Amino acid sequence: MLAWKDAHLEPRDYEQIVLQLTGHARAVAADVRRHAAALPKNDGRGALVEVVLREAAGRLSAPLKGTAHCAQNRARLVRALYTRLDRLTEAFPAAP
Repeated sequence: MLAWKDAHLEPRDYEQIVLQLTGHARAVAADVRRHAAALPKNDGRGALVEVVLREAAGRLSAPLKGTAHCAQNRARLVRALYTRLDRLTEAFPAAP
């Protein structure tokens, strides 16, 4: 999706993609929030997580459009949230 120049899809197809990405971004943001809550209060990563989550909330509140640009922006948001989640989960390895 991020590499698409223009897939020449119908606006309703882009809208469906954007809706799927929006739901996914909200789910990943919730995971990020949950992992961040487990950080010690003096851990600097918590402040960065708050910035990322505020930015995500702002981007998710933007109106949906049936365009490739909107779909790519939502895909970038999902990627950024996964990057933050990966960094948080590295701090808390899974129990055996």
